[in-house]
Order: sequence, then structure tokens, then C-alpha cells
Amino acid sequence: MKHLQATPRAASRLPLLALAFAGAALVPSMALAQAWPVKPVRVIFPYPPGGGTDAVGRIATNALSEQLGQTFVVDTRPGASGQIGTEVASKAPADGYTLVLGNVAPLAILPASNPKLPYDPLRDLAPISLIATSDYILTVHPSLPVKNLKDLIALAKKRPGELSFASSGALGGPHLAGELLNLLGGINVLHVPYKGNGPAVVAVLSGEATMLYGTGPAVVPFAQQGRMRILATTGLKRTIKDVPAIAESINDFQVTQWYGLLAPAGTPREIVDRLAKEIARLVADPKNAAALVKLGADPMSNSPADFRRFIEGEIARYTKVVKAAKLSAQ
Repeated sequence: MKHLQATPRAASRLPLLALAFAGAALVPSMALAQAWPVKPVRVIFPYPPGGGTDAVGRIATNALSEQLGQTFVVDTRPGASGQIGTEVASKAPADGYTLVLGNVAPLAILPASNPKLPYDPLRDLAPISLIATSDYILTVHPSLPVKNLKDLIALAKKRPGELSFASSGALGGPHLAGELLNLLGGINVLHVPYKGNGPAVVAVLSGEATMLYGTGPAVVPFAQQGRMRILATTGLKRTIKDVPAIAESINDFQVTQWYGLLAPAGTPREIVDRLAKEIARLVADPKNAAALVKLGADPMSNSPADFRRFIEGEIARYTKVVKAAKLSAQ
């Protein structure tokens, strides 16, 4: 058998040919990113309508549809504190046509508390950008004889196990807020999980539950109608005029909500970067920013790398909280 050898002239061309083939391999990816989006983009909302995720997500998807000239279709997949919808997104094709609106529960609290979670937010998803952050609002039924946090803690100590707080689901942000107040406030308020913030709000409105840690869009309108009473917020400082932060009375108390967009891992980098730029444009638009602020949210964006580091930090922080409160996946 003859062995073929490249002539000196042909051999000199081999590096150039290798570069040409490598460049050709990049063409489909680059072409895809430049053309994207050529069809509707599905955005999974892992919570039911009526809560903060839905409200913030509608503002974001409407703005992205307008900015990119393509429909961003909402696909609501609620359940298990956001786990179900987030898992669906983690297993979707990485082609830029499936995204997920994530928040603190499925991306930080669940990974901190459940070693058997069917997805890893940093391995199976590609962070794109934050959209907004907000505090939870400690809200009670108006029939409860309390006017402030001090009154609530005193009443809970007199009636251990009799009061209850509704949440959007086990191991979600509102659940962590309630358990942290139990732990740091030395009280015993029963946790009652519901399938989303909307149903939890209904439970408090009906008197089925005593209180909840809700999002601004879910509770503020009812408080303005006198159907709920706001006592405090869960961040480190005041975010609502004349409403104190729990941290003002209880050291080390902080549980905040945040919203961000992610794609399945492996989504072309060009698409991820473009979406990050579009979100920055979205939150900088005065109309969108005003709509988010009206919901009690603080508009913000960051780079994919910064959003990844942010999630890593949140997982580490909630790992400590889960351990201190002796919580585990249910």
C-alpha cells in the first residue's frame, strides 16, 4: 500500500485549510444568532398567574416582543416552588427558542436544600440577566389584632402554633421568610404551602390563613382596599414609605425576591449576549422601569457572567439559612 505524503507546498497550506474548516464550522452558529429570532420564543413561567413572577414576566415578554419584532409566548408551568417549570426549561433544546423566568426559589433555595433536585441551575441553565429584585411584604388579615411587627411577635408567643402563614410553596422565598422569623423571633407560626402566590393571597383574604409574605403586585392592591394590612418588608432597608424592614428590629433578617431570564445550557453565546443587551435596554426604558417600580420591584440588569456569580452567592447564602432553620426538601 502506498502512503500519501503532502508535498512541501501542500503541507504549507494545511494550517490555512484547518482554519478554513474551523471558520466554516462556526458559520451555522453565527448565522443562527444573526437571524434569531425567526419564530416565536417560548418563555416558561414556573408559577401560576397572580404573583410577582407573572407580573414582572408579562412586562418583560411584552417589551422583548416589541424590541425584537417577534412574539415571546408565555408558557405557564407551575408547581413545586418553581421546580417543575425550571426542570422543563433545563431539558429543552438549546436553540434560543425556549427561555425561563427564574427566581430565588428554583434557582437558589431549592438547590440549597435538595441534593436530589433534577436539575443544576448552573450546569443545566445559562444565566442571561437579572430583570428586577423586590422585597417580600409581611401582610396579615385585617381582623388580626396587630398593628406592627412587635405586636405580631407578642401575639404569636401568646398563641404558639395557632397562627399560620401562607406561602407560594414549600422552600420558596416566602416559606424561608416565615421560617426565619420563627427562628430569629422565637415564635411558632404554622406554615401552609399553596401552589403559587396567587392562591396564598386568596387564603389570607378568606381568613383561611393568618398572614403571608407576598410580593408587591400580589398584596399592595388589597392593602390599599383595606382587605389586608402591611406590617413590614423583608429586605435590609425600607423599600415602601412608612413601612419598616424586619431587619430594623431583628438582626440578620434578609429574604429578597429576584427575577431573571435564563436559557438551556448550550444556547449559542451570541443569542445569550444579545438577550442580555435587550434586557438592559428593557429595564432602561422609562416606561418599563415605571411599570416594574409600580409593582414594588427594583429594575436592574447585569451580564451573563455577573448573573451566574449572583446565583452562586445566593445558593451559598440560602444554604446557611436552610441549615440554621433545619429545613429540607419536602
